[in-house]
Amino acid sequence: MNQHLNSLQAYPFEKLNALFKGITAPALAPIALSIGEPKHQSPEFVSAAITQNLDKLSNYPTTKGIPQLRQAISEWACRRFQLNGLDAETQVLPVNGTREALFAFAQTVINASPNALVCSPNPFYQIYEGAALLAGAQPEFLACRSENGFIPDFDTVSSEIWQRCQLLFICTPGNPSGAVITRSQLQKLITLADQYDFVIASDECYSELYFDESNPPLGLLQACAEIGRNDYHRCVVFHSLSKRSNLPGLRSGFVAGDAAILKDFLLYRTYHGCAMPIQHQLASIAAWSDEAHVIANRDLYREKFSEVLSILDGCLDVSQPDASFYLWAKTPIADTEFARGLFAQQHVTVLPGSYLSREVDGFNPGANYVRMALVAEPEQCAEGARRIKAYVKSLNAHSTNKQGH
Repeated sequence: MNQHLNSLQAYPFEKLNALFKGITAPALAPIALSIGEPKHQSPEFVSAAITQNLDKLSNYPTTKGIPQLRQAISEWACRRFQLNGLDAETQVLPVNGTREALFAFAQTVINASPNALVCSPNPFYQIYEGAALLAGAQPEFLACRSENGFIPDFDTVSSEIWQRCQLLFICTPGNPSGAVITRSQLQKLITLADQYDFVIASDECYSELYFDESNPPLGLLQACAEIGRNDYHRCVVFHSLSKRSNLPGLRSGFVAGDAAILKDFLLYRTYHGCAMPIQHQLASIAAWSDEAHVIANRDLYREKFSEVLSILDGCLDVSQPDASFYLWAKTPIADTEFARGLFAQQHVTVLPGSYLSREVDGFNPGANYVRMALVAEPEQCAEGARRIKAYVKSLNAHSTNKQGH
């Protein structure tokens, strides 16, 4: 067996199940705020595009995807990120969602050695760690602290770490905090990639879930274009229809950027055998070509964030993120204890922040935080917030009684 499999940790939701083992939840309707699975209605026109093209089940899809899909993706990305061009033939590849692509990408670009590093934010999407380990590299975790707006402090990374870095994963807007990396930070990373010869993989799957219609989150290719780097050298981005269009089951996204890197990535994927079904490609064209449903989606998230934050005001240390559909809330007790107690008392599930991060030099930047995914319908999210408030009040009352005693 692959020895690197022994390095993998249990997925966060496996840890969560273990945390809740032995608890009998109260007779309340369960509310899950733990998993970032969009629950809004999928666009009907996308479903129709699939059913209208079921005859394509008789055709093998190609790994590179049909030209019409790559062109639709290129046009969307150029509009959204104000790019000067994105060659649909060489700078775009459709993928089966960002999870699959992020993992496979590391297998392509990493030259395995005991010295190889993959740098990653901490907390992080666990695929980054698994992809690094199974590619024969070691993950190097960069803490996302509140004092830095939950963005890694790239200025404190040593030149020795950058020298060993082969791949830098960034996530903007971030999971779990929703923090957006700034223009100056992105352009500084591009300079560092040139100086130290590493690749930047920007996970931007939450880029279309934001609050200010006049100020959408910046992307890595956009940062490239603004400095005239239209070949996007060393830079690739990962996008998905899962969050943008409420289509997690379609397994459709794309990778775009440096043509030389994508050429090798296509070679890897051809052997890996991960081509998107043609009917899904045609449905994806419909989704990337429409913005009305995306705007309506953002409106619904705005409504939920406003209601939930109003309920939690003065209850928990939490605020509206830059983007995404997560709340990253500081807990008054240990995050695992908070999550376990909330489930036992209120039948509400949240994810402990320490399950999304790793301890480095005695510090776990996810500890004493929980992630809440506001993916359910508005009333269910509001009810979840009301139950969280009741639970926090019970904690405060218990603390007061304990002090009085």
